Amino acid sequence: MEEHNHKITNENEKKTLLVIVFTVLAMIAEIGYGYFTNSMALLADGYHMGTHALALGLTYAAYVLIRKFANSPLFPNGTDKIGTLTAYTSSLFLGFTGIWIILEAFQRFFNPLQIKFNEAILVAVIGLIVNAVCILIMEGKHCHEHDDYNFKAAYYHILADALTSVLAIAALLVGKYFNFILLDSIIGILGGILILKWAISLLTNTVKILIDMKE
Repeated sequence: MEEHNHKITNENEKKTLLVIVFTVLAMIAEIGYGYFTNSMALLADGYHMGTHALALGLTYAAYVLIRKFANSPLFPNGTDKIGTLTAYTSSLFLGFTGIWIILEAFQRFFNPLQIKFNEAILVAVIGLIVNAVCILIMEGKHCHEHDDYNFKAAYYHILADALTSVLAIAALLVGKYFNFILLDSIIGILGGILILKWAISLLTNTVKILIDMKE
């Protein structure tokens, strides 16, 4: 059974590295075109994807450390909390990003900029496709059978990012065809709140584990 779990963990590590590559490429494209097209929704999606790239990077680093120190006397109680610590750290970055997006969206709400909708929609759709590919990569019959919470956290990051991409596309389409440009800022605010809420939840759960707090 232990060998089976070890094999699943190695598979999850490889999947995480592959997803990091796709996520970073999409993040660069969305942030770059977000500034070029003046789309707050696209910027929110890009920075949101950036927080996921960071979380995925921490997830991968945790796998490397867990594997390296699996039988080390430095960790007499095991290395399980390494993954929890990385999740705690990523929740802090996630929270700061959510706050920044909310503040930036409020500024755009009162000082809206002209959005280049066609370019913004194109990149947002590409971002959503990348998210869908990443979800397919991370899916598998063992994904939810093994208690690899480090991997599950990364998996839910991608799912949340896909949702934000859908919201960004919806805001851009409404802005283009109904000239409701302020919806772009509203979606940016909602996206920031979603990120912040997820960060608080992750922070709370990881702190409980790190300090061995009873439920």
